[in-house]
Amino acid sequence: MDTNPTPTNWLLDSQLAPHIDAYTDFLKRGGYATTTLNRYMLCLAHLAYWMRQHRCDVEELDEAAVSRFLDEHLPGCECPEPVCRNRRDLSAACGHLLRVLRGKDVIAEPAAKISAINEELQNFDAYMHRVRGLAEGTRQDRVRIVRRLLVARFSDQPVVISTLQPADVRQLFATEFERCDSASHASALASALRAYFRYRTTCGDQVGPLLGVIASPAHWSLAALPRSLTDEEIERLLASFTPDLPSPRRGYAMLRCALDLGLRSSEIGKLALADIDWQAGTLRLRCTKSRREDILPLPPATGEAIAEHLRFERPESTNPAVFVRHIAPRDVPIGPDAVRRVIRDAYRRTGLTHGRTHALRHSLARHLVESGGSIKEVADVLRHRSLNTSLIYAKVDSPRLQAVALPWPGSTT
Repeated sequence: MDTNPTPTNWLLDSQLAPHIDAYTDFLKRGGYATTTLNRYMLCLAHLAYWMRQHRCDVEELDEAAVSRFLDEHLPGCECPEPVCRNRRDLSAACGHLLRVLRGKDVIAEPAAKISAINEELQNFDAYMHRVRGLAEGTRQDRVRIVRRLLVARFSDQPVVISTLQPADVRQLFATEFERCDSASHASALASALRAYFRYRTTCGDQVGPLLGVIASPAHWSLAALPRSLTDEEIERLLASFTPDLPSPRRGYAMLRCALDLGLRSSEIGKLALADIDWQAGTLRLRCTKSRREDILPLPPATGEAIAEHLRFERPESTNPAVFVRHIAPRDVPIGPDAVRRVIRDAYRRTGLTHGRTHALRHSLARHLVESGGSIKEVADVLRHRSLNTSLIYAKVDSPRLQAVALPWPGSTT
């Protein structure tokens, strides 16, 4: 029986004690704050106390053991005070511990268990990648939609397409429309399901009845104007990155990349230090939507914004990415969602209602057209594989459209 039952003693007297230094080093390398580190150590002390009570050796720790600790022990926990019972902190601390123990080869890697649905989706994704040549983002969106259909119909059962009924497809549409009933979402649903069922035809399945119930919303090509920002709105957006923000130089540099170069969110997130040739004034894009490598001229304003971020705001990191995380875990690049969030927050600060990063690409195209650039030049700057994709920007060239407009029948001008 412990004479001084404190969390520190629980941890120091446990099987986890030899791994405390490696654990703290792991958190410090990730840039975690001291308060977070101390909180996680209290969580490990709770886990150590539970391991002792249940005679669980450190070599037996895995996701299943952590699940028992969190799901079975925690709700009725009667461990002596003081003890941490915050499930979120306990889950995070245990997850880090498993990574540290696996890094030291103390415990084995988790056994790969692929469900029938995951295996089906992996095969579908491989087909889209190798046969259709689709970009990663497109594949992820389609896999996410098809997953909802398969989970709703098969759950944890084997995937048997012959048992899938048209009513199952209609039900998915009904459920998705309750969540979001926009035309763009309906088009995404239809495209994803058609792509999946066509893939199943290559596997020998008869999916004609399933394809027959998929209806796309009415869509007229080039019917709408591309939504872009005015010059005044762009200035407000750039000015919104004030010094009182957590990382104003990083956000400003991201915005300049989107405005000046027309980069997509995923392309901004994947920029690496080696992609910038400061002497030549160029920027290399390696992971583009069209899966090709492009070299773009680096405008002075954009280069200056990136340089300011690198010199004064980018945290120390061994990661080669231009934009890395500022909060733990550090030393990893940001993702496209982080770029979108930064730009979306800038929209909100300036009171703009656009809300989409793609409007910045439209703004660049509008500026090129209004400056006398051709549609071919727009296609080159935005890196469109087909010139038809850029034709919509002809509609924003008001001066040239006025020059070719015919008089209204019956008018005097």
